[in-house]
Order: sequence, then structure tokens, then C-alpha cells
Amino acid sequence: MKTYPFQKILPVFLLLAMAFFAGRGFAEFLENLQRIQEQTNIMMSASHESQGITQSQGITQSQRITQSQGITQSQEHQEEQSLGKTQLTSGVATLQPLANWPFTLDSPLLPGTENWGLGFGTAGTKPTGNATPEEMKTYNAYYVAPGEEKRIYLTFDCGYENGNTQAILDALKKHHATATFFVVGHFLESAPELVKRMVAEGHAVGDHTYHHPDMSKISDLATFQKEMDDVRTKFLEVTGQEMPMYYRPPQGKYNKENLQMAKDLGYATFFWSLAYVDWNVNNQPTHEEAFSKLTSRIHPGAIVLLHNTSKTNAEILDELLSKWEEMGYSFGNLEEMIKEAPAT
Repeated sequence: MKTYPFQKILPVFLLLAMAFFAGRGFAEFLENLQRIQEQTNIMMSASHESQGITQSQGITQSQRITQSQGITQSQEHQEEQSLGKTQLTSGVATLQPLANWPFTLDSPLLPGTENWGLGFGTAGTKPTGNATPEEMKTYNAYYVAPGEEKRIYLTFDCGYENGNTQAILDALKKHHATATFFVVGHFLESAPELVKRMVAEGHAVGDHTYHHPDMSKISDLATFQKEMDDVRTKFLEVTGQEMPMYYRPPQGKYNKENLQMAKDLGYATFFWSLAYVDWNVNNQPTHEEAFSKLTSRIHPGAIVLLHNTSKTNAEILDELLSKWEEMGYSFGNLEEMIKEAPAT
């Protein structure tokens, strides 16, 4: 059979092509492997918080945080990760997909469980979220304030008390800044005097649920409402006041049904537009690391999530507030933010 010249070089061409694409794929694999390695350091937030709560002195079984399925790799307090450069993953610290992962996001608010996530652009600009502020507003949910006013809305998640909240309150008082503290049942039971101080000094106290479960797993309205109402009841018992109707989903986990249930019960749901890895009490960030993240990513209308259990937060908050003020920022509260948000 006659052999044509191109037939002789075809196998060589195919081998070269295979080597090229194999090399390219291997390079992508190495690149993504490095990303995964970097992100494994921020994959254990809620389990640490839950362990801290259950190990606190005097906790009864009924006070323990429910260890719902999936919490061991929860994404509540982890750094914001994006899919590519702009499209978001569904989680704050889910592993970034491989370069050619066949993933599409047909709707910003998927019917299943999502984990709140952010994608950052240039310094000083607002990040993008799982959904736009306008889409979230239809569920009376927020993660960033509208407009370009250099206003910051401070929020703290309080799972338990380990001696750092007093310093946080002292720093806020010094700067005449108010914050919202999202508390669980155990914090109300174990630190009532701190809760009373928060209220006395003009701070808001919001609902972080009683047992800190994965609320996206709850489809029954009565069960959902009980997690919220039990916190409100205990807050009323401690302070003699009604709790503001502010809700933050544990672990940042939510779905459309949850958001609708919260709205139907009269709550405003608050996520965040700036957070950093401050939750691990056994591996606290240095002051320099904290300042770097919290000053470079601050932006107009930021809803900042910090943790009261962070020793670093307690040590730097006074200076951090001063740095933000030097950058031209002032501090607002969630009530005024809601009033200023445009109607949908």
C-alpha cells in the first residue's frame, strides 16, 4: 500500500499534541493543587466554634451546639473565595474548582443549600456576593449597604465568651461606634451581664439561633421559628427588652426557602461583605495579618463580620477603628442601613 508523506509525520504530530495538552493539564493540576493547599487552612470554622461552646464551663447537653451533618467543613468564618476571577463559588471557603470544572450558576439563589461567598476586585471596591444586593433585598436580606458613602457596619458573631468581649466593647465605646452582636442561646445563658452591657451602650443584639444548627436543613417553619424564638425569649428574660428582628444564618448556610421563612417571620437577614480568619482561637492571626486584610479590603457600605472570641480582635480593635477613621470611614448601625436601602 502506498504511503503518503503526511502519514509518516502524523504519529509524531499526535504525540507532540498529546504531550502539549498533557503538559498543559498537568500545569493546571499543579496550579489548582496549590490553591487547594492554600485553602485547606481555612476549612474548619464552625467545628472550632462549636467545640469552644461545648467546652465552656457549665454547659448542659441542651445548650450544646447541634452538630448537624456537614458542619465539620462549614464555611461560615472562612476567607472569601471566588470561582475564577469574578464568578462566585457557593461557599465562603469551598475549594476552588479545577480550571475546566463544568460548573454553571443558572441562578444566583439556587434552590438547594448555599454558603455565603464573596469575590473581591480592586482594593477599596465592594465585593460581589452569591447574589446582587437587589436580588437579596427581595428576601429582606443584605450583605452590603447601597451607595458610596464611606460607612462601616460592624457586626460580631458570639458563640461563647472566652474573655475578649470586654475589650471589644471598650474599644467601641472609646470610638463612639455601635455594633450588632449576633448571639446564640449559650452566650445569653453564660454571659448575661455582657449582653446587658451591649444594650446599655447602644449596641444591637441579633439572632444567631439558639443551637447554631445548619438552618438550611430545616424545611419546617415551626422548627425554624423555634430556633429563632428561643433566642428572643432568653434575650427578653435577660434584658427586659424585645430583640431586634435581625438574623444571621449559622455558618452562612442558607437557601431561598430559609430566606423566605425569615422574611415571613419579620426578620432582616444579614450576611457580610468583609471577614477574615479570626475564629480559630488556637491559631490566631498576627496583628499585621489582621490589619492587612481588614484595611485593604474595607469599602464603602461594608458589613464587617468579626468574632468576639478572637484575641487578636480584642487587641487590635482600638487601633483598627482608628485606622479606618484615618481612611475617612465612619460607623453606622444596621437600623439606619435598612432605612437607607432602596425599596425593591
